[in-house]
Amino acid sequence: MQHEKVIVIGSGPAGLTAALYTARAQLNPLVIVGPQLGGQVAITHEVENYPGFPEGLSGPDLVEKMRAQAERFGARYEYASVSEVDFTHGRPFTVKTDNGKILLADSVVVTSGASPRKLQIPGEDEYVGRGVSYCGTCDGFFFRGKDIVVVGGGDSALEEGIFLTRFANKVEVIHRRDELRAGPFLQKRAFNNEKMSFVWNTVIDEIAGEGAVDHIVLRDVNTGETRQHPTEGVFIFIGHEPNNSIYKDQLEMDEEGYVITDKLMRTSVEGVFAAGEIQDPIYRQVGTSVGQGTAAAMSLERWLSETEAEEEETPANEATPELN
Repeated sequence: MQHEKVIVIGSGPAGLTAALYTARAQLNPLVIVGPQLGGQVAITHEVENYPGFPEGLSGPDLVEKMRAQAERFGARYEYASVSEVDFTHGRPFTVKTDNGKILLADSVVVTSGASPRKLQIPGEDEYVGRGVSYCGTCDGFFFRGKDIVVVGGGDSALEEGIFLTRFANKVEVIHRRDELRAGPFLQKRAFNNEKMSFVWNTVIDEIAGEGAVDHIVLRDVNTGETRQHPTEGVFIFIGHEPNNSIYKDQLEMDEEGYVITDKLMRTSVEGVFAAGEIQDPIYRQVGTSVGQGTAAAMSLERWLSETEAEEEETPANEATPELN
């Protein structure tokens, strides 16, 4: 079986940054790319809020620069997804991929990310990047002077909706119930914002347009009545789901399923670190993921160095005395 000092699971900004830092530390990391090189940012039309690029750049361009930079220092890439891990039986850890490989790792950085919860309606996937978005901070600038809708009724929906009023001409919040789940302070701010309005007891059945979103189909949940509604943008904020299925019973998680880390990005298993949206339910930005990937890699390098030094000081044939 292939034995690695460092395996990075995931290739979003956190994973590629962890790969860069561990590569520069001459640890020769192996990155298990996952279903999409770059993660969610790879399908972002344009990134304008990442420092160092005053003119902005596309998500795929940013991902390629990150990938190439890490590769320059020795990072390697396995274009597969992880299907199973074993962190419970100590080092080396076992990582299995969906292309049949079984890998052993002295240390692991988990950067599997989280996925926006989707409406699962016609047109949603088709119009991602052409009017459908799951990130107001990322894409709000492109909807200057436009009429848009926000889907959801929690804190995230109102926070992002209020933020989007900086750019949009009008923001309509579509909610399937007749009251919001968001906190009272956010509700007060939203109700007092002259650019925001609310459509109650309503869901979206379809997103449509010619090349880009130009209307949606709304349905009243009480009467069943449907109608077309013009809009130039659909921002969906109905929650995120951490990509955690392979880590259940392996790593400690919070009640929402996010991997728990300490300030050094250490998980509940010594030698396993985590960064990015798999452990961050709050910020979910390229910049914060890069910072977390940096911290995880630096903590890993120090931990691995100290661990290897301790192992060198302890002869392999030195038995630990049994306690009677």
